[in-house]
Amino acid sequence: MPKDKQSQMPSLQDLLAGRGDMDEESRRKLEALLRTLSLQEDDSKNKKDMESHRFWRTQPVLKYDEVSDEIGAIEPSVPVDQVKQTPESLPNDFEWCELDMRDEQDAKELYDFLTKNYVEDDGGQFRFDYSFEFLRWALQPPGWRKDWLVGVRVTSTRRLVAFISAIPVHLRTMDKVTLMTEINFLNVHKRLRSKRLAPVMIREITRRSHLQGIFQAVYTAGAVLPKPVSTCQYFHRSLNPKKLVECGFSRVPHNSTMARMIKNYKVPEKPALEGFRVMEAKDVPEVRALLNKFLARYQFAPEFESDEEIVHWILPHEKVVWSYVVEDPTTHKITDMVSFYSLPSTVIGNPKHSTLNAAYLFYYATDKGLPEQKGGELDEQAQATFGNRLNEVMADALVMARKQDFDVFNALHLMDNHTFLSTQKFGSGDGFLNFYVYNWRCPEVQQEKIGLVML
Repeated sequence: MPKDKQSQMPSLQDLLAGRGDMDEESRRKLEALLRTLSLQEDDSKNKKDMESHRFWRTQPVLKYDEVSDEIGAIEPSVPVDQVKQTPESLPNDFEWCELDMRDEQDAKELYDFLTKNYVEDDGGQFRFDYSFEFLRWALQPPGWRKDWLVGVRVTSTRRLVAFISAIPVHLRTMDKVTLMTEINFLNVHKRLRSKRLAPVMIREITRRSHLQGIFQAVYTAGAVLPKPVSTCQYFHRSLNPKKLVECGFSRVPHNSTMARMIKNYKVPEKPALEGFRVMEAKDVPEVRALLNKFLARYQFAPEFESDEEIVHWILPHEKVVWSYVVEDPTTHKITDMVSFYSLPSTVIGNPKHSTLNAAYLFYYATDKGLPEQKGGELDEQAQATFGNRLNEVMADALVMARKQDFDVFNALHLMDNHTFLSTQKFGSGDGFLNFYVYNWRCPEVQQEKIGLVML
C-alpha cells in the first residue's frame, strides 16, 4: 500500500490541497507535472530492466516508443481448435493446479499464500491482507471459470507456490466494446522468483483464455512494463490519523500537532444528503442504468451487461463491499450511487497495530449535471453542478466509511475524482498504478478518462 506523503512535503501539499494561492486549473497542472516527474524518475530506475526484458518483447503489446491511433487486435484471433491444447511446461518438481474458491480448503490455501507473499509497499511496512470473503467476491463474478484460477504446486509436497487469475470483463475502449479477461493476483513465492515462473504463468492463462475464444486482456501493475495505456496516482484520505501515524503510514506535519490532525480529518456523524441510504436489491436495475450511463463518459471503462453483474459487484456484500444510493424523496428515482470495498493491510513489525483497515473507492455515479445525450460535454454551469454533487456524495461516503471503522480511504486519480480529491482532504501518495491491455491497440488515455477500477 502506498504511504501518505503529506507530512514529507508540507509546503507542496498545502498547494495541492488548495490551501495556497492557487486556482483549480493551476493545481491540476501542478499535479500533472508531479505525475510526469514521478514517471520519469520511475522510468530511469527501471530502464535497464525494460531493455533487457526478454518476455514482453515476444508478446503482442505496444513497444515503449510506439504510438497508436488505432483500436483493435495486434494479432488476429485463431479458431479454438488451433489453440495449443496442452499446458505450458513447468520446471521439474512443479505442476499445475486449479483452485475452487467454493472449497474451504482451497480458499484458505490461497488466502494464506497471498497474505504471506503478495504486494508490499516499497518500505516493507505494509502487505495486502485479502480476506476469504474478498477473494471469493473478486474471483467468482458471473462467467467465472475454475480453470482460470491457476496455481502451481510443488509436486512432492503439494504446496501452493504460485497463482494467477482471470475473470471476464466487457471493456470499452473509446467506442468499441470487447470481451476480455481481467488478469489479477499474479504472485510467486518469494523464494522462487528466480525460477522465472511468472512468464510461464502468463502464457498459460493466455492459452486458457484463448481456449474460450478470448484473445485480449486487461491488467494493472505498479511496475512499468510495455506499454501503459494510462497511469494513475494513489490518493489517501485519513479517517483515523492517530493510528495512521502510529503505523508509520503518515506523519504529523512539522507545523501541526496530533490534535490538529484529528480535528482536521474529523467527519460528520451522519450523511447530509436527503435520501442517502444503503443500496438494496430492488435498486439493481436503476443502478445498472445509471452506472452504465455515467461510465460512458470515459474512454476506457467496463460495461455491465446484466443485472447479475451489478448484484455481484455493487450490491453490498458483508465485510467486502459497501454501496449507497441517493433516492429522490419526490420521484423516488435513484439519482446517485457510490461504493467502496475493504482491503486491509498487515502492518509488518509494528508493536501497536497489526492491521490497517483501508477502504478503496470503487464505482460511483450521478445524473446531476450530466447531459441526456451520451458523450455530451458539460457546460460551465453543468460542470459546477456535477462537481458539487460528487463532493456531496463523496463526503457522505467518507462518513459511512468512518462508521465502519476504516482508518484510511484510498482512491486513484481517475474518473472524475479530481473534482473532490482536494476538497475532501485527500493527500497524494507515492504510489502509481499502470493500466495495460494485451493484444490490443489503443491510444493512450488521460487518467481522467479511465473508468475501470480493478481490485
